[in-house]
Amino acid sequence: MSARSPLELPGFPRDEQGPVFREPWEAKAFAMVLRLHEQGLFSWAEWADALAHEIRAARARGDADLGDTYYQHWLRALETIVARKGATSADELAHCRLAWAEAAERTPHGQAVELPAS
Repeated sequence: MSARSPLELPGFPRDEQGPVFREPWEAKAFAMVLRLHEQGLFSWAEWADALAHEIRAARARGDADLGDTYYQHWLRALETIVARKGATSADELAHCRLAWAEAAERTPHGQAVELPAS
């Protein structure tokens, strides 16, 4: 049995034209998953397992699973799988989350958040 592509996963936000993204970061996270799969970092089966795990964990934490948090699960699964595969570390991911939070905090509402060059 072959694994389904992300576009075929249950709960995947889409309309007649294809994937639906509420925010630009969702499209970027989606594209990263596709690209890393194309580069061979993980199989679709591994990706589906990682995403399913994150969705189950979110439900256990009380996520109502209305579709509005889907890409938050997608992002957590992406972070988990790239760390597990050695493409980055948990420490590097934590550093990036902190840098992003700090940049977002100092960015005026309505402006693009920019990370300082490292």
